[in-house]
Amino acid sequence: MILEKNDWKSYILEIIKDLTPGAFLSILFLMFVILVGLFAPWITPFDQAEILTNESFEPPSDMLLLGSDFLGRDLLSRLISGVRVTLFLALLITFLSFILGVGLGFLAAAFGGQVDSSISRINDALLSFPSLMLALIVINSLGSSFTVLVVTIAFIDMTRVYRVARALAVNIMVMDYVEAAVVRGEGKTWIILQEVLPNSLTPLAAEFGIRFTYAILFISALSFLGLGVQPPQSDLGVLVKENMQALLYGEYTNIYPAVTIAAIAISMNVFVDWLLKRSSAKLSEEI
Repeated sequence: MILEKNDWKSYILEIIKDLTPGAFLSILFLMFVILVGLFAPWITPFDQAEILTNESFEPPSDMLLLGSDFLGRDLLSRLISGVRVTLFLALLITFLSFILGVGLGFLAAAFGGQVDSSISRINDALLSFPSLMLALIVINSLGSSFTVLVVTIAFIDMTRVYRVARALAVNIMVMDYVEAAVVRGEGKTWIILQEVLPNSLTPLAAEFGIRFTYAILFISALSFLGLGVQPPQSDLGVLVKENMQALLYGEYTNIYPAVTIAAIAISMNVFVDWLLKRSSAKLSEEI
């Protein structure tokens, strides 16, 4: 069975009709964060590295809407820039992990036998290592450049994507329409692209959201430990780490990036949960 092309207008209207209040608010917030990341260079009030005051952790004012950080820089400007860096890295990591994980998962399911067994055993071996420990070892050895950071986290994340993609593909490969395609003489590549991939898009889209959230949390954790994004660049994890001392002065400077991380993660999880419930409901109606 090949999925038919949908009328995009009616499809979008159907999605809007099915939106719950929580999913609607989550989508609005995620769109807002994405727009902030895209237009960060044009909407930041000041350069993120510019020192504007001699006072550390200066409270919010007309000039500094969120106050200053530990060096007297505008926190709002650094927060906007941090969102941009975090989203860019997380998106790059998630795309790379999906290219590797989905490709290998579909390949293992399509060929089966020794190919499936070999790839799955290697993947299981990689999964046996604690993710954070493995990342710390690799990044501490090779340095914390953007390239090393992206490739390391994507490689770790790929093992989770592989398991989901393989499970989906294995279930689809035994369907009648796939067996009919095999009888017609269709090749493995055609079956993967025309049968397996289209029928896996909804659960893979949900998994993409989960992995994207995981990438944000992983990057932020590494930056907080000092092995992620390095100053003068900043991401949300760096901002939390840099401004920890604010709590000693009764200020809440580090709360803003921490709340931003939490809000993005919660919004993405609410959206993914709605997407999975909607796809399950549609599948039940079809059955």
